[in-house]
Amino acid sequence: MKIAVVTGATQGLGLALVESLAQRMNPEDTVYLTGRDSTRVQQAVETLPAGGARVRGEVFDVAVPDAAARFAELLRERHGGVDIVFNNAVMRVGPDDDPRAIVDEYTQVNNFGTTRVLRAFAPLLRDDARLIVVASSLGTLHHLAPVLHSRFAELSSLDAVDEQVAAWRDAVRDGSARAGAWPGFVNIPSKIAQVAAVRALASARRAEDRRRGILLAAVCPGMINTPTSGLWWDVSTAPSPAQAAVPLADLALGPVDPAHYGELVRFGKVLPWSVGGAVR
Repeated sequence: MKIAVVTGATQGLGLALVESLAQRMNPEDTVYLTGRDSTRVQQAVETLPAGGARVRGEVFDVAVPDAAARFAELLRERHGGVDIVFNNAVMRVGPDDDPRAIVDEYTQVNNFGTTRVLRAFAPLLRDDARLIVVASSLGTLHHLAPVLHSRFAELSSLDAVDEQVAAWRDAVRDGSARAGAWPGFVNIPSKIAQVAAVRALASARRAEDRRRGILLAAVCPGMINTPTSGLWWDVSTAPSPAQAAVPLADLALGPVDPAHYGELVRFGKVLPWSVGGAVR
């Protein structure tokens, strides 16, 4: 019996991931569809077709400081461990949002939420498990001014990642970020920090995870045709969430490529972390 968890799963890519996983897993397996609103969680569960694994809805808000630890403990008690975790929860922003006004909530969901999930669920991973953070191709140092590379380049712990995120958040909030060479588009530092978190955790777990067949990675789903993406770009020809979910489900259910461990993967290929940087 396999246990899968998808955060931020009441709509878009998260919901499509739940459906894709459930349809490809076995009836004795369970996929947890999670979100922060109980009504939306239940409505999302009811939209899914029958067949495949059981889909179970649970309220889980990654922005609540102790929620990840509590949910992980619940799954430990119910199942003894987990086999697939997709950290997909995200607070979306639009072109008209003032970064200074939204950065606190934004980092609580997208960044501190990510490190909370990594801390809580990594100890529950069974042999051959997958722990995957949905990020973006923006999450590489190529998109950051060279003067800022050292902030995220080789962080060795999730605490260190959180410290750098907090420093960036504070700079955005007090208006000093642009003077400090930070990009105005908050998605860029946020996605870089998500990938840095995966890399930091991987640095501590690499040998044991490889021995046990575990994959820890970040993944870029590519451009997706969603209303939020449409606020920024022309996504009329981009894949639907259901189409975008397929390569992510392949990553979770297929054999492990050792080259993917601790890296940012897009369509099965590793995106280099830095200019001229060797893939580990």
